[in-house]
Amino acid sequence: MRMVLGSTLLAGACCGASAADTWKAGVGSVVITPESPLWMAGYASRNHPAEGTLQPLQVKALALEDGSGTRGLVITSDLLGFPPETAQRLSGLLCQEHKLPRAAVMLSCSHTHSGPVLPHALSDIYPLDDAARAAIEAYGAVLEPRIMEAARQAFAAMEPVSLSSGSGITRFAVNRRENVEAQILENPFIKGPSDHSVPVIRAARPDGALVAILFGYACHATVLDGYQWCGDYPGFAQTELEAAHPGAKALFFAGCGADQNPMPRRSVERARQYGRELAAAVDRVLGESMAPLDARLQTHYREIELSLAEIPGVERLAELAQSTSGYEQRCYTRLLTDAREGRVSQPTRAYPIQLWRLGQQTLLALSGETVVDYAVFAKRMLGPGTFVMGYANGVVGYIPSERVLREGGYEGKVSQVVYGIPSQWSGDIEKRILSAVTDTAREAGLEVKE
Repeated sequence: MRMVLGSTLLAGACCGASAADTWKAGVGSVVITPESPLWMAGYASRNHPAEGTLQPLQVKALALEDGSGTRGLVITSDLLGFPPETAQRLSGLLCQEHKLPRAAVMLSCSHTHSGPVLPHALSDIYPLDDAARAAIEAYGAVLEPRIMEAARQAFAAMEPVSLSSGSGITRFAVNRRENVEAQILENPFIKGPSDHSVPVIRAARPDGALVAILFGYACHATVLDGYQWCGDYPGFAQTELEAAHPGAKALFFAGCGADQNPMPRRSVERARQYGRELAAAVDRVLGESMAPLDARLQTHYREIELSLAEIPGVERLAELAQSTSGYEQRCYTRLLTDAREGRVSQPTRAYPIQLWRLGQQTLLALSGETVVDYAVFAKRMLGPGTFVMGYANGVVGYIPSERVLREGGYEGKVSQVVYGIPSQWSGDIEKRILSAVTDTAREAGLEVKE
């Protein structure tokens, strides 16, 4: 099994100074709304490009430095997800420019389904012609420099701050595997696991003024399904928080919400409502006594290999291409063409795992569209106060737990083909990921409960 490891462990504050007062932080923000007609990402049912803008899309950067000079960078974005190749290239550029180890760069996206299609990402879902593909490639060429600019802004704006953390709660996320959307208003009993916690990290100047609010939630950003650019409920939540705290930047990251939908949904007013609810949960945390974080930053990163259950041959792919329809048929047809031309799918996929310790606060970042079970597992293993990010450092596909894999359905079986994966994951996927999380946590000096 191929494994890539990286970490930085540097200690606390300067002698004679309070550790809680020796952080530095800076934020940057750049608009990434497409300026020309472009297809929207996330829904296979869309049949034409975007028609306008409901809310500008942004990429944001939070740069941090602890008391000993160790630096870290968090990128958040109003995007569906970074393809693995894009995440690898982008993280390499950021590391090179800012002299950071790979472990110190954390990429995330909100998973809004009202953002643009990116190059090399789920392209078989959409009925694209050559002109549409060229427009997507052109947008990708513009996007990357804007992300780099947000990071430059953040490092240039660094100033002394204190960091603190806390957790709130809001309950509009519903397990979509266990509940029928059309019946949700009539159903008094919501079933299935969810993670309703709202992790919050605050960066404040010595006078108490807020510089940055980093927060998350484990739920698909799928309230909206129209044709206007928008950050969905995470975008509205960030707007609410920035209006309530002038001068501060709010940065959202998606949790392990691959099997969670906001319900009910499908209206702009509901997206605004959920944004207000999430912002209110964050504001409640900000208004209470948050835990101060000592100025010690540890960053850890590794890649493991996740195996596929099988690699279907030409005959099996031909059967699948013939027996399916719509985007599934397009996906299998492309895989069939690749196989006939000798481009055989690899039996494994690289899977990044990242863990930061910001003083006493643990932040675990998992790649892919990770189901909520992994947040439950992580908090059981590392403690209930652990913050868990999904959709981080590239989105290789849906990441089911053993339970979800066994049950099948969209997250467990059907979804993989849209990511160019020709079969289900092997049955040991949960074991491999949790084993790597355990190893990474112990490397960071954390106690792990088996």
